[in-house]
Amino acid sequence: MKPAPKTFHVKSFGCQMNVYDGERMAELMTAQGLTATTDAGEADLVVLNTCHIREKATDKVYSDIGRLRKGGRSPMIAVAGCVAQAEGEEIVARAKVDVVVGPQAYHNLPELVAKAAAGAPALDTDMPLASKFGHLPARRRVGPSAFLTVQEGCDKFCTYCVVPYTRGAEISRPFDAIVDEARALVDAGAREITLLGQNVNAWSDDARGLHDLIRAIDRIPGLARIRYTTSHPNDMTQGLIDAHGDVESLMPYLHLPVQSGSTGILKAMNRSHGRDDYLRLLDRVRAVRPDIALSGDFIVGFPGESERDFADTLSLVDAVGYAQAFSFKYSPRPGTPAATMADEVPAAIMDERLQRLQAALGRDQQAFNRASVGRTCTILVERPGKLPGQMLGKSPWLQSVHVIGPHAIGDLVEVELTAAGPVSLTGVARVSQAA
Repeated sequence: MKPAPKTFHVKSFGCQMNVYDGERMAELMTAQGLTATTDAGEADLVVLNTCHIREKATDKVYSDIGRLRKGGRSPMIAVAGCVAQAEGEEIVARAKVDVVVGPQAYHNLPELVAKAAAGAPALDTDMPLASKFGHLPARRRVGPSAFLTVQEGCDKFCTYCVVPYTRGAEISRPFDAIVDEARALVDAGAREITLLGQNVNAWSDDARGLHDLIRAIDRIPGLARIRYTTSHPNDMTQGLIDAHGDVESLMPYLHLPVQSGSTGILKAMNRSHGRDDYLRLLDRVRAVRPDIALSGDFIVGFPGESERDFADTLSLVDAVGYAQAFSFKYSPRPGTPAATMADEVPAAIMDERLQRLQAALGRDQQAFNRASVGRTCTILVERPGKLPGQMLGKSPWLQSVHVIGPHAIGDLVEVELTAAGPVSLTGVARVSQAA
């Protein structure tokens, strides 16, 4: 038995949905009377909200558990998220943590903590049909940019991906519940809302699609910006594409993972689209929003990837000109079809290909930033910068912009972009509008 915790710390790994889930777990514990602390080393309860996409992320969880127990401390440790869902009983046996809770059951975290304090088993990795969202406390205070989960799970079954097994089938939250939470976020201080889902553009409710949801949220007074992520190419409807052209608050940024530029590798990945399908889709998006910033995900070294396949990826990068992108070496995940595929790519070749890919992506990101110099745009101020009087905000194209001046967090500030670095820009304020 352990004493009931009085303080807690939540550490989230991985995607924006985990960040959202971590915020909601923190709100749950606060509603139970616990006090949040930014220092895991001082907390009575540490919640590790985990990601299972790549092997290193899983290893990091076990490393963190070991660090938390150094020096004779014995905080209550809860492992939540996708690693908890995939390896629940193994975590209990291997790491002897106090609580294990999957991503569809974290609304039960207070009950599980109470069980652990009483010395009872505290493991819940069920995937109930009932929505967890109805059990979560009301949103109270958030930053100027807030996440809002609208869809969870995945039905695509890409051969490398564990998400269908850890998050379950695609489920969409009800339209009215999402709009109500969006209003609550704006009332709590949000000026920008990012709609989240494993396949967010698969969201639907009663014949309404994501574009209908975006148009409804656009009507909320006080909301200035809308974003969404992550999308699947097969779910980019014409209605959603059109929204990029005529919904002013929908920012000109689209994260649309492709994973490979080789149609053969895409088929082996079970991506359900080819290289040319993807490029034609981007042409349709750019036709309605020519200034859109495009972002993507790439995997190098998928089983069977030849140098010709990798050359196709590089040529796709050249053709698109990504403003941002994320790239990773293939990591076999237990239980996925790709984990048993032959023709593994040697680690040294994966390393070399990743370096070449990241060099090309970095080149294009810098080119996009340099092309932005001279533009006038509005940034949303999110936090102080590193220099005295400096604030950091985000452009409509999700670029980090530094500006000097007496601006407050949450302000919308019109700036002229005057200089570009590899990952950020400098702006000079022209007009400031207080939040």
